[in-house]
Amino acid sequence: MKVVYQTCCGVDVHKSFLVATIIKTSSGVQPSYQKKRFSTFNHSILQFKEWLLENDCHDVCMESTGKYWVPVFNLLEDEMNVTIANPKWVKAIKGNKDDTKDSKWIGDLFRLGLVPGSYVRGRA
Repeated sequence: MKVVYQTCCGVDVHKSFLVATIIKTSSGVQPSYQKKRFSTFNHSILQFKEWLLENDCHDVCMESTGKYWVPVFNLLEDEMNVTIANPKWVKAIKGNKDDTKDSKWIGDLFRLGLVPGSYVRGRA
């Protein structure tokens, strides 16, 4: 499979925290992973944004589960390419539903161009 994003991040957002995995592909298709957990308070989301920028990561993908993704999206969208994925697309393949694996799984699918973005109202 062709790698669409050399560096990207998969994010699993919950009510009080988010888990993010930065995926970097340096040579070939074999990626390296960095995982971190942040709270969903604004100051922590801004720390998350800074972590992404420090790692030269400008492409982010997260599920549109509930309404918890909205503040994360709002704080990232000015400097990042944020793709909101329909949960049906990222959960379609069995065997990977697990809170510790979700951000990695979302990122892996996104990295290979397998996640179509959802429409976000009010976004140009």
